[in-house]
Amino acid sequence: MAPRLQLEKAAWRWAETVRPEEVSQEHIETAYRIWLEPCIRGVCRRNCKGNPNCLVGIGEHIWLGEIDENSFHNIDDPNCERRKKNSFVGLTNLGATCYVNTFLQVWFLNLELRQALYLCPSTCSDYMMGDGIQEEKDYEPQTICEHLQYLFALLQNSNRRYIDPSGFVKALGLDTGQQQDAQEFSKLFMSLLEDTLSKQKNPDVRNIVQQQFCGEYAYVTVCNQCGRESKLLSKFYELELNIQGHKQLTDCISEFLKEEKLEGDNRYFCENCQSKQNATRKIRLLSLPCTLNLQLMRFVFDRQTGHKKKLNTYIGFSEILDMEPYVEHKGGSYVYELSAVLIHRGVSAYSGHYIAHVKDPQSGEWYKFNDEDIEKMEGKKLQLGIEEDLEPSKSQTRKPKCGKGTHCSRNAYMLVYRLQTQEKPNTTVQVPAFLQELVERDNSKFEEWCIEMAEMRKQSVDKGKAKHEEVKELYQRLPAGAEPYEFVSLEWLQKWLDESTPTKPIDNHACLCSHDKLHPDKISIMKRISEYAADIFYSRYGGGPRLTDESKEERKEEEEELNFNEDILCPHGELCISENERRLVSKEAWSKLQQYFPKAPEFPSYKECCSQCKILEREGEENEALHKMIANEQKTSLPNLFQDKNRPCLSNWPEDTDVLYIVSQFFVEEWRKFVRKPARCSPVSAVGNHALLCPHGGLMFTFASMTKEDSKLIALIWPSEWQMIQKLFVVDHVIKITRTEVGDANPSEAQYISEPKLCPECREGLLCQQQRDLREYTQATIYVHKVVDNKKVMKDSAPELNVSSSETEEDKEEAKPDGEKDPDFNQSNGGTKRQKISHQNYIAYQKQVIRRSMRHRKVRGEKALLVSANQTLKELKIQIMHAFSVAPFDQNLSIDGKILSDDCATLGTLGVIPESVILLKADEPIADYAAMDDVMQVCMPEEGFKGTGLLGH
Repeated sequence: MAPRLQLEKAAWRWAETVRPEEVSQEHIETAYRIWLEPCIRGVCRRNCKGNPNCLVGIGEHIWLGEIDENSFHNIDDPNCERRKKNSFVGLTNLGATCYVNTFLQVWFLNLELRQALYLCPSTCSDYMMGDGIQEEKDYEPQTICEHLQYLFALLQNSNRRYIDPSGFVKALGLDTGQQQDAQEFSKLFMSLLEDTLSKQKNPDVRNIVQQQFCGEYAYVTVCNQCGRESKLLSKFYELELNIQGHKQLTDCISEFLKEEKLEGDNRYFCENCQSKQNATRKIRLLSLPCTLNLQLMRFVFDRQTGHKKKLNTYIGFSEILDMEPYVEHKGGSYVYELSAVLIHRGVSAYSGHYIAHVKDPQSGEWYKFNDEDIEKMEGKKLQLGIEEDLEPSKSQTRKPKCGKGTHCSRNAYMLVYRLQTQEKPNTTVQVPAFLQELVERDNSKFEEWCIEMAEMRKQSVDKGKAKHEEVKELYQRLPAGAEPYEFVSLEWLQKWLDESTPTKPIDNHACLCSHDKLHPDKISIMKRISEYAADIFYSRYGGGPRLTDESKEERKEEEEELNFNEDILCPHGELCISENERRLVSKEAWSKLQQYFPKAPEFPSYKECCSQCKILEREGEENEALHKMIANEQKTSLPNLFQDKNRPCLSNWPEDTDVLYIVSQFFVEEWRKFVRKPARCSPVSAVGNHALLCPHGGLMFTFASMTKEDSKLIALIWPSEWQMIQKLFVVDHVIKITRTEVGDANPSEAQYISEPKLCPECREGLLCQQQRDLREYTQATIYVHKVVDNKKVMKDSAPELNVSSSETEEDKEEAKPDGEKDPDFNQSNGGTKRQKISHQNYIAYQKQVIRRSMRHRKVRGEKALLVSANQTLKELKIQIMHAFSVAPFDQNLSIDGKILSDDCATLGTLGVIPESVILLKADEPIADYAAMDDVMQVCMPEEGFKGTGLLGH
């Protein structure tokens, strides 16, 4: 039916209710216009569903108002990636490398260290050619010093807002996804750098680490008996200060230097007295470095849990620190000023985020370095308050008041002080020429990228503006009105107005009927537009076929082609027998319809239905009655099979018979479907036992397996029932089990013989394939059950927890030597040589029939997780952490009494199979875990920097 004709008929029905005695085409046109008027005027609030004339709310609003150029593209302004004037360059966080970034920024702002590194000879000369750098080759630093040189040069003169330190991190062999101890990283890297620079000839380079960071103290032991003093000299690069029980930094330093008494079992062996004597021991500071690193021991080992924990206590410290009272030799210059504060945000020692507050030695201004983001403090003052307010906790004490020039922090883990000097810092740290050329090359690449991004933005804006003009021009001409029109899909119009997706050619094929016209049922997803707009659309975007407005003559031919009333014709060309598909109309109505459909077949009320269809209907009713009769007969003959009443059981063999027969459970289920609904299903004619046999014709089940898991795949039949089954159905293979007594009539010593006998080769192949499937799964469900209050979950109290395990009951049964319990189920067929048959195709078929039931019923305290066999236990612990808020190092996992402890092992090798239940016992959940920052990376118990380049020296 033509779309317009359908609309006209709808309008005609409306007009007929107004003036039933006069229904003319003029009335139809009037009703048609009235019906569509709101949509034509555009007063709809949303697009009218099913109205092809409604062109409101299809996405035009974003184009008809004021246009923001930014809406034409999704490309960020490349200038946002440009370094701001008088600012520093940030460092990309590669996953969990924020601890590396903080120290790199602190070391970079040590001008003496930076200058010394620039003086280090480089192998970059091999990379240079002539007067410049080889354009076709990328520079790859060869040593740690070269990586640090290049990184510092980029931090100094790069045009980028932040740079990528991946080359440096990779050279150290650090795991970018695992957060490490920042203090340990600092110690190891300084040791590595000192060892590397010690090979340099230039003393300013060779001794830079000692000059900047190395001090000296002595362990002094004094014998109380003779007064003999023993000294043990030692160098230090940072002072490790205990903060537990202290509120001020000076108290921590005093405790570090306090005198210790050696008494009792801890007495000191005096070489002068040649015996153990009471003594005193303390540390004396002999010399202090230019840069004094004070490590605040926030991360301490907890003996009860066996893991580290963080001390979130406030420590006060001043911007000016006078160390003269603490050194042995007075009279020197020992006044230090604060130059950096390293912060660890987070409540756990194994998670969190590192940032650094560093003072610019040239301008005296403070900056906060947070990976890519650099923030300048106002008024040249250090501001820690905002960092301390990020993670409020009920267990934390109130922040103490701080006077002028002092600060308090419960997150600071390292304080860096610089020795005060009258000399101004060297402001002319020049980047060597070869490094500057590398930096300029990187800046050129960045500028090219900025130009490319800006050009892409400009192209998107120009395209958007052109589209804006196109929409403004065409949308006003979209409504067809009385002019010629065409149909276009609503989806295409919406995509045309959606700038986020490119406009594709018009495709109307999905809306066509069998006559290649617009299908009447598709009118609800089409829109009627003017021929003018359609011409522009097809010229610009192409596509088709075009669904145009046809002339009255063409519509008349179409109406003749429609063959009105053909939908009530049967396949034989007569009136169909279904009365629901037709209605009686008055003679006057039929006369009107004949004007539209002059060639339509006419069926008066006395016209009989098709006789052939009546015969077929009668035959169908007879077949249905026959099916019901067959179903009733079979249901009566096999009542136990239908309802599973009084069914025999192998585990409790009935005493009144020595023979039982087997059919597949699939046959029983299909037969029950037919018996319940015989009108909808065809009768079952055959018993297909071939699915229970292997290609050799041997049975695929042991007696033990049929009493347990495989019992769901078979149905046991009484001998009397079997006789009836053989009468009612065609049986392809007879499978039976015979019980024979051994010795005395003791049921426990009876033997069970199957016909056909077990095929050991195929049985073993099937079990191996099943085990492989259980070890090679992807995206399978397992269950994690959390043990509450340290109570063990017993099998008796929660047997459902033991439904799935890495070793099924059948496997335990079959672990016994073959033939020990049921010898007749493992016979070698008289030693006959079997034909070698590949089981691959057969086992693939058997998977649909012989499948273990692995469905698990989830209980309280359990959560389902999707896992794969090749993922590690460490990755599973991360999933469990997100599900239960229990840190990985607090998780004790077990399955069937077996402890899961190897974090590097895969779940498949650990025996975790689909539907397994893993027991989780939590030692000490992380407090305030849900409140942690999204960027915090949670890690496993530390292996430290084992295997990295930091230990290579």
